[in-house]
Amino acid sequence: MRKTRFTEEQIVGILQEYAAGAKVSELCRKHGMSDATLYKWEAKYGGMTVSDTNGPMN
Repeated sequence: MRKTRFTEEQIVGILQEYAAGAKVSELCRKHGMSDATLYKWEAKYGGMTVSDTNGPMN
């Protein structure tokens, strides 16, 4: 399975930008990803906060 180039913390941050009202096309262009990736992440990580991830600070 291919590893992502984004950490869970980065993914949650991008999803928070999306939840705050950023347009999908602008987010995807800014971060270099497809809109399908964003929607897949939303299904998997939606509703999480950065503190919910198992990052290096936890």
